[in-house]
Amino acid sequence: MTSQPVAPATGNSYAPDQATIDRLRERAQFIRLETIRLIDIAKTGHYTSVFSAAEVFSALYYDVMKLRKGDPKRDGRDRFTIGKGHAAVGLFPIYADLGFFPKEWLDDYTRLGSPLGDHPDMRKVPGVDFSSGSIGHALSNAIGITLAQRWTGKDYTVFCMMGDGEMQEGQVWEAALFAAQNKLGRLIGIVDRNGFQLDGRVDDVMAIEPLDEKWRAFGWEVHTVNGHDIAAVTELLRRLRADDTRKQPAMVISKTVKGKGVSYMETEPGWHLGWLDPSDAEAAVAEIKSKVI
Repeated sequence: MTSQPVAPATGNSYAPDQATIDRLRERAQFIRLETIRLIDIAKTGHYTSVFSAAEVFSALYYDVMKLRKGDPKRDGRDRFTIGKGHAAVGLFPIYADLGFFPKEWLDDYTRLGSPLGDHPDMRKVPGVDFSSGSIGHALSNAIGITLAQRWTGKDYTVFCMMGDGEMQEGQVWEAALFAAQNKLGRLIGIVDRNGFQLDGRVDDVMAIEPLDEKWRAFGWEVHTVNGHDIAAVTELLRRLRADDTRKQPAMVISKTVKGKGVSYMETEPGWHLGWLDPSDAEAAVAEIKSKVI
């Protein structure tokens, strides 16, 4: 389905209807299931980093962002950068589903000669707006893309997702100051606040709270949302995207659970990188299919 900017449903409400909620939940489930399938091909990958972001990915790509199916290079499309590039395994199925590249590419994920690697490469993969890997650069690149929008007069919005461990990078805060100083109202940031990074709990490695107050102090409009409540996520992102009067960049702090959907992965840092053997993968698939998130 092609995503388009959404007009208010009734009055000033941006709340999605039940049919949309059901569709976006199904797409979030699809993202989780395809992540398991692709990582089984690679024999290693970042399940939990995708699972915490699945609802946000679904809301953005299947509802909020202005995109055209089969046309990943369209000038007027919304842009998306991601700092936590290790979650690209959850984005590639979306891009194939939207017709940005052949679905057969997924079957060769990470194999020799495949354009689909553990991190996204904008030179090789249609639909990727930023080649990410080294944490901390996504916001700076999103700012550059937003400035290009201003200078060229093209009509698009820029979304940037970062991990909460990424908040420990100094470049993020330099970029935050620059975006506020230059009043980049077409920039919407998202922090996937799942509480964990490679080395353990984020706040044990280097505490980042109070995160909302910090972004507000840096001049951003700040919102907090349950990142697994697909209705709330979609409503908020619709409203932020539709607001053409906002002068400051907006930041969404998405409160999530790392590994959401597979109970034994949830908040277990050892699953930041791993591989499910066939019987465990089968059980994980069954659990994901058995519940509504």
